[in-house]
Order: sequence, then structure tokens, then C-alpha cells
Amino acid sequence: MKILMLHNRYLAPGGEDQSTAAEVALLTDYGHQVELLEQDNREIESLGKARTAARTLWSSDSYQRVYSKLGDRQFDVMHVQNFFPLWSPSVYYAASKCGIPVVQTLRNYRLMCVNYSFFRDGRVCEDCLGRFVPWSGIVHACYRESRLGSTVVAAMIGLHKMMGTWTNRVNVYVALTEFARQKSIAGGLPAEKIVVKPNFVHPSPLPGPGGGGYAIFVGRLSAEKGVSTLLQAWKNPGIDLPLRIIGEGPLEDSVRAAAAACPNIQYLGSRSPEQVLDAMRRAEFLVFPSEWYEGMPRVVIEAFAVGTPVMASNIGAGASMVVPERNGFHFPPGDVSTLRRLLESHTCNLSKVRRMRPDARASFESHYAGPANADLLLSVYRRAQQQQAAMSQKK
Repeated sequence: MKILMLHNRYLAPGGEDQSTAAEVALLTDYGHQVELLEQDNREIESLGKARTAARTLWSSDSYQRVYSKLGDRQFDVMHVQNFFPLWSPSVYYAASKCGIPVVQTLRNYRLMCVNYSFFRDGRVCEDCLGRFVPWSGIVHACYRESRLGSTVVAAMIGLHKMMGTWTNRVNVYVALTEFARQKSIAGGLPAEKIVVKPNFVHPSPLPGPGGGGYAIFVGRLSAEKGVSTLLQAWKNPGIDLPLRIIGEGPLEDSVRAAAAACPNIQYLGSRSPEQVLDAMRRAEFLVFPSEWYEGMPRVVIEAFAVGTPVMASNIGAGASMVVPERNGFHFPPGDVSTLRRLLESHTCNLSKVRRMRPDARASFESHYAGPANADLLLSVYRRAQQQQAAMSQKK
């Protein structure tokens, strides 16, 4: 099968970039041809705000680029990982003009929420869920704290609802969890077009022994990731297990200050993927305190892959991926006292945590390894082809 894959990179590299690269590598390993076209948000500075805003709604450049690429009809499917903001939904129309089926992965809630996360002012927010135009996102300046920027994103969402883009120009949507699928349906996407396919890690990393005598957090240092909850929980004389923090983000100064004040908190900054896996292999457990509806965090999959249990907030993907007392533990999102009690209990009984390592690895092999995911991905593409063929017959 020959696949054209589109992706828009954000300024800060993250899980979406890694997941896109993983799907390209997996498909290639299984003998399929993948051509990856990428836009990069570093281009925004040269484009300027006005041109970027216009491109967010409809990019003629992107339309022409994709139309030219698909015009020879040698591709079997177009898979869009992230179109925002530079590709724009115009790419769907280019594919439709060429009769090429379209698959869109829902890696966040951008089609329903101005700031993509259903998270505002330190809490989950669903004010815009199901609304034709997400006005609340404009009122609260949810996109980068800019009312103008938020208006552009809200206009993109509403305009393409009105045009029928989300309903008629995408053959199959890929949600990462059933939770995300249900939210997308509530947000107005057609239920019959949404399938569930999880993220994965490929090739499979080697498991590790644990026993390093520390816990680990890996991720963006931001409010929705629960960083403040994590730091507050660790500032407790009853917890003598060191916490190693890997990542960058807007709360970096807070993390540095906490590390300076608390000897059990160690901030390591950014690390390469290989260094992250090595640190996870030796960690007793990963702490995943996210407070928003995560799509499907690769960091949890990576922890399972190396056999490391996960202490996760029971919201979004964390609630379904982590099975308490088997591959990890749950606590309510934002609940410092419950997290602190969990930490106190299990740091005093690390032998129990270490016995979970085989189950953590088994969770990875059963749900998040490459071979099964390759089959799922190809079934998604075949479904998109069938949908496109049925639509063509109706014309």
C-alpha cells in the first residue's frame, strides 16, 4: 500500500511527532511505501500573524501541494496526523478532488476545543463541547491567551462544521481510546466514522530491572500535566524516595525552585529518547499526574514497555491504561493528599511495586506493541478505501 502522510510540527517537539514517526517506521518495516510531508510551526514567524490566520482557515498553498502530489492517483490513502495550523482542512478537499480516501488521527480535541485540551484555569472545561461555534474559547482567550488567535481557531472549527468538512471530507477518524471516541461523538463527529486504534512503540524496547531507588516523571512541564500536584505531593518529609523529572515547559522555573528547596527532587532537564528509556528501566515507577483528557500518552506506553509500573491520575487515558494493583496505581487528578498517601505507602514497600514489572511489560506486549498495531492501521486504511468507493458510487 502507498500512503501519503501529512503532519504539522509544533514549536516544541512532543508525543505527536514521535507517534507520527513511529507509524511511518512501522508501515515501512512491513513493506509499505510512505511519503511523509511535514509543515513546521517555525515557518509562522516568516509568514506573519495575518497570513497564518488565513492559512488556518484555508490554505490554497497546501491545497495545491497536496493536489499535485495526489494527482497521479498512485497513492492508496492520505493519512493526516495533524493539519493545524499550516496545512489547514483544505488538504481534505484536495484529496477528495483526486478521489483519494482520507484518514485523520484525533491526537487531541482541536476539532471541538479552541485550546485542544478541554482544560482551562487549572480544571477540565467542556464549555464548548457540542457547540456549533466554541464561543467560550474566544471569551476566555483559550488559544495562547490571545482573543484574536482564539477567534481564528473558533472560526476554523465553526466554518468547517458549516461546510460539512468534518462530516463529509474525512472517511475515517482514528481515536486513540474509547474515551476519546465518545468525546468526539459528543462534539459532533459522526460515530460511524470513528474507530479506536491505540498508540504504540516500535521496535519494542528491552525491559529493565528497576531497583534504581527513584521515581520518575517524564513530560511537558505544564499545568495540565499535573506538575504542580506532583511537586506539592513530594514536598513531604515522609517521602524519602527521590523523584527525577525529565522535560521542559512553562513551569520549568517552578520545578527548578522545588528541586533547589527539596533534596529529593532532581530536575534533569531534557533528555534524548534513549536516555529517557534508560532512566525508566531503572525507575521504581513512573508518576503520571495529568489533569486533562490525555489522548494516549506515549510515556505510559514506554514505561510499560520497559516493565515500569505507573502511578497515574484516573482521568482520560490514564484511567483505562493503568490497572490498579497490576501494572500500577490510580489517584484522583489534582488530589495532592491521596497521591502523597500512595507515595508514602509504596515507597515503604518497593518489593510489591517491583513484583508488578512483569505485568507492566505484559500490558505493553498485549496492547501497544508494533505487530498488532500494523494490522489495525491497515484495517483502518481498507475501511477508508471502502468508504470512499461507496461515496463515489453515490455520485
